[in-house]
Amino acid sequence: MSDAQSAPLDKDPSGRRKRRRRSPKGMARPAANSGGSPGKAKGAASRPKGGAGRRNGEPVFAAVDLGTNNCRLLIARPNARDQQQSFTVVDAFSRIVRLGEGLGQHGNLSEKAMERTVAALSICAGKIRRQGASRVDAVATEACRQAANYPDFVARVEKETGLQLRLISGQEEAAIGLAGCASLLDGTRPRALVFDIGGGSTEVSWIDTTEDRPRVLASRSVPLGVVTLAEKYSNGMELSEENFDLIARNTKRSFKAFSKRHGIVDAIGRGEVQMVGTSGTITTVAGLHLKLPTYDRNQVDGMVLSMDDLRAVINDLRARDNDSRATLGCIGRGRSDLVLPGCAVLQGLTALWSVPSLSVADRGLREGMLLRMMQGKMPGRRRRPRSRNRNSSGQKNTGRRNIASGKDLTSPASEQGTD
Repeated sequence: MSDAQSAPLDKDPSGRRKRRRRSPKGMARPAANSGGSPGKAKGAASRPKGGAGRRNGEPVFAAVDLGTNNCRLLIARPNARDQQQSFTVVDAFSRIVRLGEGLGQHGNLSEKAMERTVAALSICAGKIRRQGASRVDAVATEACRQAANYPDFVARVEKETGLQLRLISGQEEAAIGLAGCASLLDGTRPRALVFDIGGGSTEVSWIDTTEDRPRVLASRSVPLGVVTLAEKYSNGMELSEENFDLIARNTKRSFKAFSKRHGIVDAIGRGEVQMVGTSGTITTVAGLHLKLPTYDRNQVDGMVLSMDDLRAVINDLRARDNDSRATLGCIGRGRSDLVLPGCAVLQGLTALWSVPSLSVADRGLREGMLLRMMQGKMPGRRRRPRSRNRNSSGQKNTGRRNIASGKDLTSPASEQGTD
């Protein structure tokens, strides 16, 4: 757990500034020991014509967000002509991998969870190579922060997919996520609460909106996530009324000192605070409120949800069993057991901070990563992942069977998930 003061969003939290060697045309040079172009090995996808990593003269960027529950990718190029849309999406992918499955009991990432995750990351790496991204950032969050075998896992990921995972803190996760949804903040209110209910943790940021760029005044990350809570408190696929209320109370208790320290309740009483929620729990609740037959990001992202409507959806979900929740178009079988733990956390947050309504953001970490890479503010230099090694027969040598399941999403409009 942590409660840390943070720098403005446009400051590199790592403090590292690595210089990039460039060719005369401005493209990043291959590494000295690469033996060729970045990401180019025998059998690798061909580089796009007209310059690697560029489309219409613009570089292509890729962001991979590996959470406790989901593995998600967004590939985009800058869009300087449109002030409302900072980038144009080239490709996207999302898959439920449940990397944190069993982590709370054993303290390690399980073999099956790692297999599912490596399979999903292999798809991400292939898409990145095909799009010729000139800069890539791949981050890991709460599950990897907790796992004792994370070093072995990250080495395996690089060996089998070519992706280099970067472990980030809860504070950096909150700051990057805020950069992704900052455009939803209302500048007429001086303060904002931005929360992210993930698979392994929940992050809350206390934001100053009075300046040109929103600034993180403080943030707190606690290990209350939908995957770990479901494993700890659910009986099979069901969460009892008692355990739902227990999670809500624990959430409220976890942020109470943080709230008091920064005078958040008093600021809410003065009408100075807006609330923005991101991640699968709040976007699911919003989609259910709209009675969408299937989840639609275009209808959910940016909408305002009243507390009365939010609690009506939560109460309806609590009255259903798992089979009934799984039939709802915005949930489905793969996430039906995670919705109630997330709603319990959400209820705890909104009980502590009683605002009239909140804004819903189907954007966050990946979008923030892309924006900061495009602004040159993400640490380090990233390259496209190399192609996986092949054996002497010329066949791909993954060393594992692809057992993951899920949809290959080519449009972010249809993707949704939790952490």
